[in-house]
Amino acid sequence: MKHLLEIENLSVSFDTSQGKLHAVRNVSFTLEEGQVLAIIGESGCGKSVLCRSIMKLLPPSARIHSGKILVKGQDIAGCGEQEMKRLRGRLFSMVFQDPMTALNPVMPIGKQIGEAVRIHNPKMDRTAVRERVLELMELVGIPCPDKKYKLYPCHFSGGMRQRSVLAIALASDPDLLFADEPTTALDVTIQAQILDLIRDLQQKLHMAMILVSHDLGVVARAADQVAVMYAGKIVEIGTAEEIFYDPRHPYTWGLMMAHPSFAKEGEELSAIPGMPPSLLNLPAGDAFACRNPYALAIDYKEEPPMFRITDTHYAATWLLDERAPEVRSPIGGHRYG
Repeated sequence: MKHLLEIENLSVSFDTSQGKLHAVRNVSFTLEEGQVLAIIGESGCGKSVLCRSIMKLLPPSARIHSGKILVKGQDIAGCGEQEMKRLRGRLFSMVFQDPMTALNPVMPIGKQIGEAVRIHNPKMDRTAVRERVLELMELVGIPCPDKKYKLYPCHFSGGMRQRSVLAIALASDPDLLFADEPTTALDVTIQAQILDLIRDLQQKLHMAMILVSHDLGVVARAADQVAVMYAGKIVEIGTAEEIFYDPRHPYTWGLMMAHPSFAKEGEELSAIPGMPPSLLNLPAGDAFACRNPYALAIDYKEEPPMFRITDTHYAATWLLDERAPEVRSPIGGHRYG
């Protein structure tokens, strides 16, 4: 397999009236062709900013301070907007959270999908564009596409709108699809349908995918690799099996314990105490230390490095240092240290 995407020590900040907000801090990972990477973490931890940084869809106040964004070996971190316009769609595309903000309410669905087809195939004639649009609508599961072609977004349910957005994202046959919490605005009864559709299309078209999600059940079912983010950093990364069956970072433990499947009947759901730190004024040492019941003295002084557990599993916690005391994991009861 080839390395489709390599992120090396990427750091992104925003200029605000109160100072620099450090949204992404020294993030590194590799994504292979056809692989699914899921990014999990609390709201505001930098998941969406990381995805937008790779696509260079950041506002003017954002700055990429350091690092590389290698797509098929080409570093695009310094590419300008004109170069990025040529890469977007052809190399990667994105499905956003709310389909209503991604669709034009006064333009027929078929025309919107056709616009995406025509941008990447300017020489295609009108008949061919229509045929391609109908093919895409059928691909994403929109029934009777020839009848739905001229309908407007208001005629579609939330699930059908998200299918339409997915058809637009697939119009250019991208190598990498970003799915940024694609079911957040949808009814819970159809969330599973949309996620299954995205996963089926990813396998059928052999695309790589970066899935941002709060739903650990979805991640366990769909991802090959999982990255856990906290305060702008990846604090643990590994295969889905390693993260769910042998997590090593206390923050990952907290996320897992907060899932309803770990609650006992009659007991309250577990929750991570406290609040995430301000990304404007990060504390010294480990940003998770003040919420970490397993924190060591060094956590308040020095930020932990990424410790290697296996060739595919890494975690940034001082508990993995050979000098750390033995700790029993609440997930499975394994002892570490």
